[in-house]
Amino acid sequence: MALINESHPEEFILLGFADRPWLELPIFIVLLITYPVAMMGNIAIILVSKLDPRLHSPMYFFLTNLSFLDMCYTTSIVPQMLFNLGSSKKTISYMGCVVQLYFFHIMGGTECLLLAIMSFDRYVAICRPLHYTLIMNQHICILLVSTVWLGGITYAVSEATVTLRLPLCGVNKLDHLVCEIPVLIKTACGEKEVNELTLSIVCIFLLAIPLCLILASYASIGCAVLKMKSSEGRKKAFGTCSSHLIVVFLFYGPAISMYLQPPSSITRDQPKFMALFYGVVTPTANPFIYTLRNKDVKGALGNLVRSIFSSK
Repeated sequence: MALINESHPEEFILLGFADRPWLELPIFIVLLITYPVAMMGNIAIILVSKLDPRLHSPMYFFLTNLSFLDMCYTTSIVPQMLFNLGSSKKTISYMGCVVQLYFFHIMGGTECLLLAIMSFDRYVAICRPLHYTLIMNQHICILLVSTVWLGGITYAVSEATVTLRLPLCGVNKLDHLVCEIPVLIKTACGEKEVNELTLSIVCIFLLAIPLCLILASYASIGCAVLKMKSSEGRKKAFGTCSSHLIVVFLFYGPAISMYLQPPSSITRDQPKFMALFYGVVTPTANPFIYTLRNKDVKGALGNLVRSIFSSK
């Protein structure tokens, strides 16, 4: 095996589903279909949020950031998966692995925090409607999003950098589809208990605490909605909030099962299916969830389509 400075391999072999090659073609086809669908869906959300004046509000500003995150998230792993699944060469260069590791975890960490901010926005809109424009002004929204991105970058850079310093002892095979922190920790040799503990503590702050804040926000929202006298107001509030809750559970459920346990206890196939879930299901589903359950977005999409065809 060729080594660079005898410290890390020149490339990693991503084993993926090498023990079940019959899965590769169906997964390749699914990724080939869902990746452009996810990209187009999220681009559509960004376009309508920017072009339609009715959607120039904090909620859609945060939704635009979520769509951009999903596009970057899926792009950081799906092209590599397609390349490996569609060819006999199942490798990724060391630098390619490093770049993927940073980008994948920057997007994941940022999305954890962004979903909490989105729930806070809904809490203020429903529970403090008279103070909404004062609290969620443009300056505060930009500050919140900047803080979220900074938090995601800080988590990824610190955690990934520490993980990459672990000795691999000549091992260049990763039993995964992509480069991910828990799998690299599991593959490393020597003392790695500190890395496992650090990852668990960091993930408590990134996963458990934001999720608790989200649930607390929605508990308050639920009480406020039930007190509304207008049935139309209740229906609109439930429609908007239920979309966000579905996205929250789609994201946090698998992430908690993956990251809030020691990497050494993770089963062999768990990281692979989690990567497929985050590369396929979440980015593809989010635009449909927000579009199908939101009259404003559906109306804006309809106007955008009509304007495109009328201009032609």
